[in-house]
Amino acid sequence: MSSDHSLGGHNYSRVFAVGVGLNMAFIVIEVSYGIFADSLALIADAGHNLSDVVSLLLAWGASVLAAKASNDRRTYGYRKATVMASLSSAILLLVALGGIAWEAVGRFTEPKPVEGMTVIVVAAIGVAINALTALLFVKGQKQDLNIRGVFLHMAADAGVSLGVVVAGIVITVKGWLWVDPVTQ
Repeated sequence: MSSDHSLGGHNYSRVFAVGVGLNMAFIVIEVSYGIFADSLALIADAGHNLSDVVSLLLAWGASVLAAKASNDRRTYGYRKATVMASLSSAILLLVALGGIAWEAVGRFTEPKPVEGMTVIVVAAIGVAINALTALLFVKGQKQDLNIRGVFLHMAADAGVSLGVVVAGIVITVKGWLWVDPVTQ
């Protein structure tokens, strides 16, 4: 890999920057509308997306380090940075999930009204942004484990956002407020 962090001629620094930018913009949208709609599903998903941004930044940094040449002290270079970035991302995700689960339990005991249509629209935007971010990494996923991890993570997040869309539809149609915390 060269210093532009490319793999197969594809510049991943630019791809990481676009992915981070898209996801940061979506976090702002999701938190704003999550508060407006009083939706734990949207607020929790925004927290999850914040951990995604941190994971993207870790993966980006790892790709930068992995591209560094070996030296007398690091005879294999810095390629293991990608493994450490993946481990750090997993730990961060577990911490975020613990906080989300804690809040969801509270919502079961005291359900709050949720603006279902807002949940549907914002989560649908999330499907699009997460799918687009995943597609940014589809090209290099077979050559680099770090890129594959980012691709799979963002593709799974598109699926989670789709689940939130379905929850919004159920809340709107059936009025089942318990679906909001279950979606977590």
